[in-house]
Amino acid sequence: MPPQAKYQRDDVIRAAFRVAREKGIGAVTAREVAKELKVSVGPIFTWFDTMEQLKTEVYRLAVKEYRIRVERGLAGPIPFLGVGQQYIRFAREEPELYKLLFLTRNRPGFGGAMEALKFSQDLARESLMRIYHMDGDTADRYFRDLWLVVFGFAALIVTDNCPYTDEQISAVLTEVSLAVCKAYKEVPGLTEGKFDRDAVFSELVKK
Repeated sequence: MPPQAKYQRDDVIRAAFRVAREKGIGAVTAREVAKELKVSVGPIFTWFDTMEQLKTEVYRLAVKEYRIRVERGLAGPIPFLGVGQQYIRFAREEPELYKLLFLTRNRPGFGGAMEALKFSQDLARESLMRIYHMDGDTADRYFRDLWLVVFGFAALIVTDNCPYTDEQISAVLTEVSLAVCKAYKEVPGLTEGKFDRDAVFSELVKK
């Protein structure tokens, strides 16, 4: 009977995740993961045929980590603001995982920014509908609009170009959230994209 492997599949995944968390997904090589485990590369290929398979598991762990943050935000008194704050915190505290989830070009096993938007949107929809009294389509559009603003702040953070404090970011999110919510509720046809843009702007700028 062959000797039992010292390191199990989950051990290899966790080691690769630690490497990705600290150095980025590009650093997840057989050599780096083996170094993290303090073994040869043999145990890695006991469980995985290719490094791409291992990287896919790292991606899944990153998604789980992000989901914890989203659900924590949704539990707050103002769901979208909570999600936005947790998203910003994720970018600040886990920049390499953020880049993996949101700034990696689409390829098999890696969804990229738009898949992450859909994932977040699906988690937030019910809460937005219930608390903000929106139908599903309006909730999805509202979340999309605000998520794009949050994405911009997070991109500034992970590239070390953000001059705003968390308090300033929260203030902007509150302002934009209020404006977008008011627009969707008060401009007829806006959700369906059938509103009279010229007429709406003409009335607005008169005020």
